[in-house]
Amino acid sequence: MPSTSLTDHVEALLADEAPLPIVFAGDPVLRRPAEPYDGQLPDALLDRLVEAMRRTMHAAPGVGLAAPQIGLPLRIAVIEDAATVPDEVREARGRTPQPFRVLVNPVYEDAGGRQVAFYEGCLSVPGYQAVAARHERVRLRALDERGRAVDEEVTGWPARIVQHETDHLNGTLYLDRAELRSLSHTLTQEAVERWAQPTPALAAKELGFALPGQD
Repeated sequence: MPSTSLTDHVEALLADEAPLPIVFAGDPVLRRPAEPYDGQLPDALLDRLVEAMRRTMHAAPGVGLAAPQIGLPLRIAVIEDAATVPDEVREARGRTPQPFRVLVNPVYEDAGGRQVAFYEGCLSVPGYQAVAARHERVRLRALDERGRAVDEEVTGWPARIVQHETDHLNGTLYLDRAELRSLSHTLTQEAVERWAQPTPALAAKELGFALPGQD
């Protein structure tokens, strides 16, 4: 059943067509488990919220956005990835294009028994990237925006996106899973290019950290 106070809050948030403000690390909403979505918003308002999240994700730009990142403690996330990267990066990271989709109340579990580590960033932690080890393959269970069940296996970079966004809904930032010795700022092109290789092997060697499968 729709919640009046939440509805009013979302209506105010969507008062104009501009991208929504993104909440940054340090805000408590990013550190609290979000509430399961159970029809708290009228369908038409949910559609507007999803579209606003999509615009905000594109404008940032990013490949995923969770509701807590715009200050809403609801278990809703959107993902989309054009995967416009060099072929060697696409092959090394398993980065394949992902159409726009909405994940409601998503959960994931390991489905492959192997972890892989790559640099990743976060719209709520701007200016930095770090290497995080994640499951290479996961089983994703969720609902879409119409309440239809999603139950599938996801692998490669799409699995990383699913894990990253679902973690947001649990109050977890990617830095909680990151190798902090890999932390690098992205404020200059030189810094970006330094670790832009398909894998973080060079970064691990130069910065002194181990990757999964290394002693």
